[in-house]
Amino acid sequence: MNVLMISPGYPPEMEYFARGLARVGAKVYGIGDSAQAALPPMAKEALAGYLQLRNLWQEDQTVEAVRQWSRTLKFDRVECLWEPGMILAAKIREALGIPGMTVAQTVPFRDKESMKLVLDKAGVRTPRHHRAKTAQQVRDAAHAIGWPIIVKPIAGAGSADTFRCDDDAELEKALAVTQHVEEMSVEEFIEAEEFTFDTVCADGKILYWNISWYRPRPLVARQHEWVTSQTIALRQPDQSYLGEGVKMGRAVIDALGFKTGFTHMEWFRKADGEAVFGEIACRAAGARSTEIMNYSCDVDVWTGWAEAVCRGRWSQPIERRYNACILFKRAQGQGRIQRIVGLDRWMAEYGEHVVSVELLPIGAPRRNWKQTLISDGWVIFRHPDLNATVEIADRFSTDVQLFAG
Repeated sequence: MNVLMISPGYPPEMEYFARGLARVGAKVYGIGDSAQAALPPMAKEALAGYLQLRNLWQEDQTVEAVRQWSRTLKFDRVECLWEPGMILAAKIREALGIPGMTVAQTVPFRDKESMKLVLDKAGVRTPRHHRAKTAQQVRDAAHAIGWPIIVKPIAGAGSADTFRCDDDAELEKALAVTQHVEEMSVEEFIEAEEFTFDTVCADGKILYWNISWYRPRPLVARQHEWVTSQTIALRQPDQSYLGEGVKMGRAVIDALGFKTGFTHMEWFRKADGEAVFGEIACRAAGARSTEIMNYSCDVDVWTGWAEAVCRGRWSQPIERRYNACILFKRAQGQGRIQRIVGLDRWMAEYGEHVVSVELLPIGAPRRNWKQTLISDGWVIFRHPDLNATVEIADRFSTDVQLFAG
């Protein structure tokens, strides 16, 4: 099977998916606007061929370039796990007559308002919502919904350019910094804990699924620099208190007609147990979340996804043995990392559970916390007991500090 993969080397997780395709026997061909020599080693090793384009996002030209390439090379599938390339992948499929999601099927996964309209019709509980193209339309929608509200891009990814607003003054601040966004979704703010529902599917059947718990919810982490973000892949996602979210996740996939590949849904669990939909993408979760899925079950979800895409099955045994947590740390101060405090003590106490430490080294320039989810590095650990997992995570959050200057 020949698989065309859009952007096989970026974002960083993509090289693992390219390797997964090669591992299940596919011949992997990549397209992108970076030089093949600049691709990460794993991606280069996985590829059987590569087409460099001047601008990947000039969609008509890219489609035509792939059409020309396909005269000598038959592609069986077109895959993309990066949000901006989903529509492009669909256009290539349609142009070449390749099975998979069409543009019409992809749009609801990229357009948050279209997504919610489909789900409203299917009876899925969504926040009250409106589409807005102008600042005045945003204001009108906010007043119609009532405070507090969330404003975010219609075609956004993650929590970028997303703001909670509790009054007119906060809304005006949000409008001032989102003038570059063409369309906004204005939504009811849901006071709740936030979880994911992640799946690998083949022909509409869920072969693997995961629930991760955000501590705190991403919007809070996006607004406060001092926060250490925690994402925990839960060992027991089938517990009763999560049941409504799982039921809703399955209903969402059915309503949107998703068939084969990865999905990443975010949902809210209110204090009274009600599950409320957040959003869904037809891709894997970002911010290294696939790694904690692997550590939770001792599986390789990258290869599992590839097997589902190419073979229609998942052959790896799934044994949920751990809660796996990733912690994203932000340094205090600006400039270069000067010192790391508390890590040695934390490792001495919990090191047996730690599987990865990827904090910026001394002397490295600090990252812009507003522009990256991975902050100034991360730590991954796992533990079979959820209470112990939370305790270890919270100890890291408070006891380990990075300082820049």
